Amino acid sequence: MKIILTLVTLFGISSAAVVDEYLKTLAKEARVQDLTFKGFSLKRGEDIFTSKHIGKKGKEVSCVSCHGEDLNKAGKNFFTAKEIEPLSPKANPQRFSEVKTIEKWLKRNFIDVYNREGTIEEKGDVVTYIINR
Repeated sequence: MKIILTLVTLFGISSAAVVDEYLKTLAKEARVQDLTFKGFSLKRGEDIFTSKHIGKKGKEVSCVSCHGEDLNKAGKNFFTAKEIEPLSPKANPQRFSEVKTIEKWLKRNFIDVYNREGTIEEKGDVVTYIINR
């Protein structure tokens, strides 16, 4: 992961390249955990992103609760009402530009919605869904 961050810093590699490398790294890790792993799924990602759960504050939430249905538009934090920049890297080129930031927000948001960290496969599925929206 540090190599990817260094390349981005030194050569200005696009966020698309960063997310591609991130997904490749997750896929390698997934194959180590499950030899039958066949790849990430946009459909599973959509299901994860849109399904509602009792979140960390005891409220029923989903990723959509904050990011909205249209990831090309700004969202609003369900708990604080603070505006959230568009999640789609197509609308917001700063999204998915650093692996460290991707990992930070995936961890935080899975804990907010699911009360746990996401699995490798779940993270890959969600990122696949987001970048294809």
